Amino acid sequence: MELNWAKIPQPIIALSPMADMTDSAFCRVVKDVSKGGSIMNGIGAPIVFREMVSAEAVVRGNDKTLNMTDVHDDERPIVQQLFGSDPATMAEAARIIEEQHHPEGFDVNMGCPVYKIVHNFNGAALMKEPDLATKIIKAIKAVTQVPLSIKIRTGWDDPRECLEFSKVVESAGADLITLHGRTKAQGYSGQSDWGMIREVKKGLSIPLLANGDIHTPPLTLDALEATGCDGVLIARGALGNPWIFPQIEDLLAGNEVKPIFLEERIRVIKQHLNFHLEQYGERGVVTFRKHLSWYFRGIHGAKPYKLRLHQTKMAEEVYAVLDEMLANGLELQGLSDRDALHPQATERVFMKK
Repeated sequence: MELNWAKIPQPIIALSPMADMTDSAFCRVVKDVSKGGSIMNGIGAPIVFREMVSAEAVVRGNDKTLNMTDVHDDERPIVQQLFGSDPATMAEAARIIEEQHHPEGFDVNMGCPVYKIVHNFNGAALMKEPDLATKIIKAIKAVTQVPLSIKIRTGWDDPRECLEFSKVVESAGADLITLHGRTKAQGYSGQSDWGMIREVKKGLSIPLLANGDIHTPPLTLDALEATGCDGVLIARGALGNPWIFPQIEDLLAGNEVKPIFLEERIRVIKQHLNFHLEQYGERGVVTFRKHLSWYFRGIHGAKPYKLRLHQTKMAEEVYAVLDEMLANGLELQGLSDRDALHPQATERVFMKK
């Protein structure tokens, strides 16, 4: 399955890479929920970016890291994100992953603000080293056959650094850039600067995706209009809400957003858990709890069930609580704040239909 950023129908709507969240199981859920779509990339489901992996760990042959790069056919087209600061190591890691798992694209993280990443000159630290960033891009392009994208921020502490750095990335041979509208110094505080993203877009000839503060379908349309970008990466807006992608498609097509009823929510959670167990085994019940927090975040009446779900250790216990929630669905009333999609969305969509 070929991926060509320059030829994909726009707007490009994709799942952003998120550490410890966008693993194979979650990417499969996003694809499953999005089946039947017609826009975005012409394939019927959004493109998914897999969580970042260490290039150094890949080259060392670390089993845990290599398992993180395994691709299920249901996820395709998929983009694997890498982080690292040594050009030769980055290139070798990409070569190994392409040879073993054949992702449709690679993405290099040059925007992560987290200390454990930047203190080793990875992530956003590369924005201070344009020559090194160029060498990394050229090294990966020399050994791989698939498109290479780069994720950056507006800067380290100066929000205008991205204007020059984005041109460096383009000149080095990147096929696409994603720009998160915050500096490294901001981390995830403040607001994403969509105006700066628009300025960067004006100076590029390759596609640019906007990222940051795009949590709902209406905000997706707002971001596309405000930035003039070729598409967006959806991050936290997709956590516990894989339906955001078909909902975005509905809005882009001029259709009313379909509400998500409790039956559908429970169905998808069970499917996600099954994928999670398939990937991690029975121990995956404990690691799945983080997803349960997102699935029921802000939903009135869910708190006592959430407390019980966070104590479960076996899949059967999770299924039993979910089934009880479904049986008592009338207790789950009201829209959560993050799911208030438009003024007309006032019905109690989490009640039993």
